[in-house]
Amino acid sequence: MSRDRKRSTVEPVEPHPVMLAYYCKKSQRAGFVRNLFNETAHHYDRINRLFSMGSGAWYRRHCLRRAGLQPGMRLLDVAIGTGLVARQAVALCGTGADVIGLDLSESMLAEARRTLDIPLVQGMAEDLPLADASVDFITMGYALRHVADLTATFREFHRVLRPGGTVLLLEISRPTHLMVWHTMSAYLGWIVPLMSRLTGGGASGRTLMRYYWETIDQCVAPEVITQAMASAGFAQVRCDVEFDMFRNYSGRKDRSGFP
Repeated sequence: MSRDRKRSTVEPVEPHPVMLAYYCKKSQRAGFVRNLFNETAHHYDRINRLFSMGSGAWYRRHCLRRAGLQPGMRLLDVAIGTGLVARQAVALCGTGADVIGLDLSESMLAEARRTLDIPLVQGMAEDLPLADASVDFITMGYALRHVADLTATFREFHRVLRPGGTVLLLEISRPTHLMVWHTMSAYLGWIVPLMSRLTGGGASGRTLMRYYWETIDQCVAPEVITQAMASAGFAQVRCDVEFDMFRNYSGRKDRSGFP
């Protein structure tokens, strides 16, 4: 069965509903996201320090090491942004030659290029411009909510991974405890957007952080994400949660190379 034919027979799974405050229909999502990150790329790291709540370089490196990243592996960092996850991957792999960065936003790629000497490619998670079975490890840091279709994204991840390869998705999800939800709603929904605007992010920085929180709050349940991963062929799918909102989704491609 051809790749296009296989895609057409699988129902798409959106990470969240259409966000009418930002765009009006599904087909406008990618363009909105690309423009938003293009507008905020030059001050994204400053905004991220407010947003990450201390889950900085140590946390990203801890997650990569726990998922099994080792020297000699070839890694693809999808939605690389300014390179926050990729920098830790380079440190663990030992060389930038083994890390590839991909992003929809050309401005984010330009920011990543300033601090990382690695191959960088513009593209979408749902249609990766890489050959079959070409990488050992795929990462995506806090960007799963921005894709159009979880099904297509996970099938692409599965396609480009080598047999035995690993996918690791760092995400923030809607808190399950009411007190935590109210706290995060106030912090991420109002305080961080305001601080982003006042500290140099401008209106676009405020919009980015408001959009972040609203996609977190309206994202599909973790069970939907893990099921989509399993349906794409991943084995040993798991979701580890910390502090009721930081979630690490991981899975492995079967060593036979088939689902």
